[in-house]
Amino acid sequence: MVLRICSLCSLWLLVGAISAHAQLFPQVRANFEQGRVFEANFEHVYIDSYTKESLSSTGKIWVSADKYRLESEGQLLIVDGETSKVYDQAKNRVIISDYSEDEDDFAPSRMLKGVDSTYVIDEERQENGHVKIIMETEDDFALYVKVEILVDANAHPISITAYDFSENVIVTTFKNGKFIDKKEDLFVLRYPKDAEIVDTRY
Repeated sequence: MVLRICSLCSLWLLVGAISAHAQLFPQVRANFEQGRVFEANFEHVYIDSYTKESLSSTGKIWVSADKYRLESEGQLLIVDGETSKVYDQAKNRVIISDYSEDEDDFAPSRMLKGVDSTYVIDEERQENGHVKIIMETEDDFALYVKVEILVDANAHPISITAYDFSENVIVTTFKNGKFIDKKEDLFVLRYPKDAEIVDTRY
């Protein structure tokens, strides 16, 4: 769950921040509105500010305008706009629950609505054509107080570094990021017939 929240939040902040930069955002927004899917491999690292210990995970993510799919270390999460489904390979178990966009601060559709107005946004252009977008807030209720987003010339994310109120650092690095045409079964959860089903909707 932590992996899901941090990764999706990072993407949400990324596109929201890009919306403030007219030269980058239209291309990204057009891809989502045309039904395309952002696909990338990622490495997710959480660094504890007090102990200096780190936890890391790797996987692959797909994000469309209203759905997302996350694969990481034996777990598969799919949100299709109506339900959230998680398959745990080690336990051979599927957990199904209702999904409400209004209750998900990191819903993909929110990416197209812009960044929270409490953030001050700045950017640094680099010689290689990359752009670092820096977002900072003094809002006591913000999930992150500072976020640094590095994107390439096509507005594809390269890395996102987020600092929370306790100065913990969350780094998500994306590789081979690209927009692809949506496949029919991309957001369909497939699992073994003998898997245990835990349906929390009833």
